[in-house]
Amino acid sequence: MKNFKYIFIVFTLFATFGCEDVLNTEASDAFAEDLIYSDPGQLETLVFTSYNSTESWGLNRANWWGRHFNIENASFEAKFNFKDKDLLRVRAGWTPSNVGTFKDKWVQYWDYVRSTNEFLDRVDDSEAMKVDADKVNILKAEMKFLRANLYSKLIRFYGGVPIMEHALGLEDNFNLERNSYAECVAFIVKELDEAAAVLPLTRPDTEFGRATKLAALAVKSRTLLYAASKLHDPATVPNGPLYDYDKSSKWQDAADAAKAVIDLVGARDLISVADAKAYQELFLSPNKDILFARPFGSTYYDFGTDVNTLPDMAMSPGGYGGWGLSSPTHNFAMEFNMADGTRTDGASFDPANPNDGREMRYYSDLLFNGAQFRGREVQYYLSDDVDVNIHGSDSPKGIGNVGHSSKTGYNIRKFQDENVDVTGGISAERPYILYRLAEIYLNYAEAQYHLNAEELAREYVNKVSSRALQPAITATGEDLLEAIKRERRVELCFEGHNFFDERRWMNEAHLGFDIKGLTWTKAEDGSLSFEESTVVTRPWYVRHYYLPVPSTEIEKAPALLQNYGY
Repeated sequence: MKNFKYIFIVFTLFATFGCEDVLNTEASDAFAEDLIYSDPGQLETLVFTSYNSTESWGLNRANWWGRHFNIENASFEAKFNFKDKDLLRVRAGWTPSNVGTFKDKWVQYWDYVRSTNEFLDRVDDSEAMKVDADKVNILKAEMKFLRANLYSKLIRFYGGVPIMEHALGLEDNFNLERNSYAECVAFIVKELDEAAAVLPLTRPDTEFGRATKLAALAVKSRTLLYAASKLHDPATVPNGPLYDYDKSSKWQDAADAAKAVIDLVGARDLISVADAKAYQELFLSPNKDILFARPFGSTYYDFGTDVNTLPDMAMSPGGYGGWGLSSPTHNFAMEFNMADGTRTDGASFDPANPNDGREMRYYSDLLFNGAQFRGREVQYYLSDDVDVNIHGSDSPKGIGNVGHSSKTGYNIRKFQDENVDVTGGISAERPYILYRLAEIYLNYAEAQYHLNAEELAREYVNKVSSRALQPAITATGEDLLEAIKRERRVELCFEGHNFFDERRWMNEAHLGFDIKGLTWTKAEDGSLSFEESTVVTRPWYVRHYYLPVPSTEIEKAPALLQNYGY
């Protein structure tokens, strides 16, 4: 990992340039392109810049807030915490001219599509290809992988988009039409199959973070699972060519894509863990369960040297010097089972002591009142009598960044390295995980359920839940599907899945809802109690299944068409 040097380029022009600007082919001469395309080593460096398209801890590198939290704050999992600001406009509603922190996603992704297209247009006839065809063909496969990954993200956010396999020339038509969603899926699958045929199965440790065959097949698995889901059924709204996927073999295709990864890893068990601490450490360093990740550590920064974008600073409670920008909802916290595998609506759950007896991942992923964290208990409580007991350090009247005190009574623990300083410590090799084996097993379980292969579905969902020390899932029918969904919510939490999962399932109860939180109080005798209340209400707008195409892009290219409801 330490020898793989990404070049991080900050595109300050994102906010002002439109579709026509970012899709132009006037290449900058700052990189001495003729020299680059004549030297395989220089060409590799050019490829490394395109890995920035995979993104990292922050939702949006183009704005200050967006570099410090991710998409969990627009999902069932969490809300943006600071002053209850609606930075993602999930309450106010998106418009074609204002999507809050999602601003410039369209432009950013298309800029990277343009750069990958320029590379792919030139590489076959380059001097570098003549010098070392084996090396350059792998670089070409990496760029195909990155372009396909970009398209997979574009269609999750926008539905069908223009398929562009070449950079546009000055004489080309910029009034682009959107391809259908089904055509985009077919294009992504084709690109990933071609990349997977060339990419190495694995990489040495020094190349951690570069694309492999497993990574390409993982993107294919996610893309086809999403395509098969309810959101893309022609019978649902929104519908039409920009959104529909009615291929008769869609669930079999999704199952086959996941199985291709499973076969390559030998259907092995996930890395076993003994306790919550060991599970938490799975997210702090490279390991064999990670299929593709962004290297991040002392050598690599996501945004210059702005280390406060790391989860230690961005997500720790205020009393520790953190900003606590994402507050997990109590609604989501209740998705975590009890240690005996029962739900929180069962007899094992004690409503007066909600943090007791929970499953292992509850303690590794969440911070709650009384959790042991960095040498002391987390203290969200306010005191009934400050002359007897002072307010909790992490409360609205505590110490440190009191304006950042949690509004729900929870903070995110997952991804935090408690061995480094909150305010700027850098882990040696902490990755930002983009695809991992647990997701593939859950993809396979969900696809097999829809193929009426419940035994296989149970086998693979249990590969994930059993690693978390949960008893075997034995459910059938709709209960089995709900168990698979719950396992996705918990196992993959805060990794960027839930925002899309609840949408593709069309689970509107988890898209618009009253966000619940716990307010803790310490009595004079030292006893603790809490009240559950609604922190804020998040409405649901049907148009929010997709982001709007920016109004500036529609003005320049009316043929693009706007998304449903905008």
